Amino acid sequence: MAKVKTTFYCQNCGAQHSRWQGQCNTCKEWNTLVEEIVEKSNQKDWKDGLEDNPVQRKRTQTPQRISQIDATESPRMDTTNAEFNRVLGGGLVPGSVTLLGGEPGIGKSTLLLQLCLNLPFKTLYVSGEESAQQIKMRAERIKKEVDNCYILTETKTQNIFRQVADNQPNALIIDSIQTLQTDHIESTAGSVSQIRECTGELIKFAKETNTPVILIGHITKDGNIAGPKVLEHMVDTVLQFEGDRNHTYRILRALKNRFGSTHEIGIYEMLGHGLREVTNPSELLISQRGSNLSGTAIAATMEGMRPLIIEVQALVSTAVYGTPQRSATGYNLKRLNMILAVLEKRAGFKLGQKDVFLNITGGINVDDPAIDLAVVVAVLSSNFDIEISSQHCFSAEIGLGGEIRPVSRLEQRVNEATKLGFEKIFVAPSKSALSDKGTQIQPVSRIEELVKYLFA
Repeated sequence: MAKVKTTFYCQNCGAQHSRWQGQCNTCKEWNTLVEEIVEKSNQKDWKDGLEDNPVQRKRTQTPQRISQIDATESPRMDTTNAEFNRVLGGGLVPGSVTLLGGEPGIGKSTLLLQLCLNLPFKTLYVSGEESAQQIKMRAERIKKEVDNCYILTETKTQNIFRQVADNQPNALIIDSIQTLQTDHIESTAGSVSQIRECTGELIKFAKETNTPVILIGHITKDGNIAGPKVLEHMVDTVLQFEGDRNHTYRILRALKNRFGSTHEIGIYEMLGHGLREVTNPSELLISQRGSNLSGTAIAATMEGMRPLIIEVQALVSTAVYGTPQRSATGYNLKRLNMILAVLEKRAGFKLGQKDVFLNITGGINVDDPAIDLAVVVAVLSSNFDIEISSQHCFSAEIGLGGEIRPVSRLEQRVNEATKLGFEKIFVAPSKSALSDKGTQIQPVSRIEELVKYLFA
């Protein structure tokens, strides 16, 4: 009987080791080495057994001069989903491989099934996690009946490629890459070697047949895509689908994109019949604009290249216990503590013995420093119990010296505030001239100046 060959793979980076050890030599992570069976095979191609099938297309293997290479971009495939097209950079690129990650239950399968049902060309949706009846129930909930969407419940890559050769779809969707298994590797599904080998076969298939492939990937408890880190290097595009399951909004952002920008985001709303594209999220992220409440301020922020108008809520109250509480939802708690220290040191407000609670409405997380000025206004408004006009908007960064600093892409923020009908926007003094298109631009240089203007 032949001896079984085993090796140790790092679950974090995919590095191979001859024996077990506590720390990976490549990524320096502890206790990530797992023993897997390795079986060398001479046949390691997705076309095994399909030599006579017309799905194969010959590729030129000879080197070419760079001046002779045709740089004309192939037309992108329209997904009929404006938000998905925006994140990809205009649509699916033929022959590209896209990896979509996200938390369990966030809506990854719903998004791709809805995409598959709306695509104007033949699509094969391969599921290794759900039965065909479960997928049919979700499709009926989305209320779409189409004839060009094919469902396949299979986990073995050789069987998937056999069905691809018979049906020849224009796009392939895999749900999920962690459930696939190939005959070339004798380890369990979801292991480092299986994920790497299955992804390699799918990439070869995509490049040789010019068929776009979309993969769904699980994530770990740290928020990273499960499997070796080399998986993200192998694919062309890495998308992250994120949001709070207690709220209805979902954000699709690109972490890597070889064919477009990584600064674009797509916003969806999770409803009972599927995901709805949010074309104007600013109107949904600000609530009760007509009724003035203390502790509320409106901020003009940027999510990637997209301007958003969001609502910042703060509550300041006397601390009941000895140690005051600091809590922030959707905002960096350390940055909130820094802003409170600046208010106490530079502006003279005694907030050290008061509880401060901050919330960004809509369930989104904001890391744009331009929201600092709105945080300051919301905290002071709640502290003084003075209402801020709902026609005022704020967009600037707060420095440690109490100065108000300018932010990037200010013209786009002002245009978004103008589109929603705000009368005045408070910004930092800037050398660049901004055109007044209906919203008055009010420059402020220090916190004391802002306080005199709003709370005098």
